[in-house]
Amino acid sequence: MRQRRPLLAIAALLTPLLIGSPALADGHPPRPYEDLASHCTGTSPIVCTFDVPTGNYDVTVVLGDAQVAAQTSVHAEARRSMVPLTATEPGAFARRGFTVNVREPEGEPTGPLGTPGLTLTFDGPAPHVARIKVAPARRVRQLFIAGDSTACDQSSHPYYGWGQALPSFLGRGLSVVNHADSGESSVTFRDGEAFFPAMKPRIQRGDLVLIQFGHNDKTTTAEDFRANLSAMVAGVREQGGRPVLVTSVVRRRFQGTQLNDLGLIIHGDVNLPAETRAVAAAENVPLIDLTARTEQLVESLGPEGSKPIYLTDVNGDNTHLSEYGAHQYAALAVEELRAAHLINP
Repeated sequence: MRQRRPLLAIAALLTPLLIGSPALADGHPPRPYEDLASHCTGTSPIVCTFDVPTGNYDVTVVLGDAQVAAQTSVHAEARRSMVPLTATEPGAFARRGFTVNVREPEGEPTGPLGTPGLTLTFDGPAPHVARIKVAPARRVRQLFIAGDSTACDQSSHPYYGWGQALPSFLGRGLSVVNHADSGESSVTFRDGEAFFPAMKPRIQRGDLVLIQFGHNDKTTTAEDFRANLSAMVAGVREQGGRPVLVTSVVRRRFQGTQLNDLGLIIHGDVNLPAETRAVAAAENVPLIDLTARTEQLVESLGPEGSKPIYLTDVNGDNTHLSEYGAHQYAALAVEELRAAHLINP
């Protein structure tokens, strides 16, 4: 594994990145960093890498170009959406700020290790970046995600998790630390060495921890499912974190104009969203009912209109999300988190 630079060396390492005019006034383009080219390659996409240790980083980017119109989105690390597609006219610039969690592996706990340090990708139909500032985050709250493939940082197109889209709605100061992993159930995540036992020590006082399971709990009894969720809730509280139970997003499985039991994550006689709601009530834990919110959205769109949310037209997959669908569901999660006063409006 590539040796990391010590944390105390970050300020010296990043000094060249902090040079440049901070102002975007009077329409003049910002002075680009002298060493921007040494960190970035390509034109579409533009990929920029920074040799920093694991941790949380505040990033400011200035998007746009002095001469041409631009359409730029920003992804970080394992395809995490940080800035949605942003259009700028010639000579106009848009400043955006966000916080990125750099970890190893950079995506799913069992996924590819990824590249060392921080990777930022500027893509879109016509990407242009004028400035980049990277600095260690001094004041940050972490938002952990424990879940399955519908929430995780998917490494390969066209798959996308709603947790992977979440950062683009949050801005600076809240760092999404997504430990969700494909194929995991409440059983395997609770006990698997790479999952909850690895995530728990990283939780700090005041951090939020979203816990969403159900899709892969097809053979889990209601009693065991409740016990697994309760155990993870207790573990989060031991660290001083704030647990939040999240019901699973629905599958696109219709019976007529309504979703059937499989679509609603009901396996046999075990209604997993209902069990999650019961644990939230019993443990006095905030609940984000994504089953109810996504059911409402999918049924309102109908069998045809809901196809773009999933990978139905790609490979017939009615469980996993497209990037578009992941953003739709992340927006619902953010609405619920704000309504519950768990994150700032």
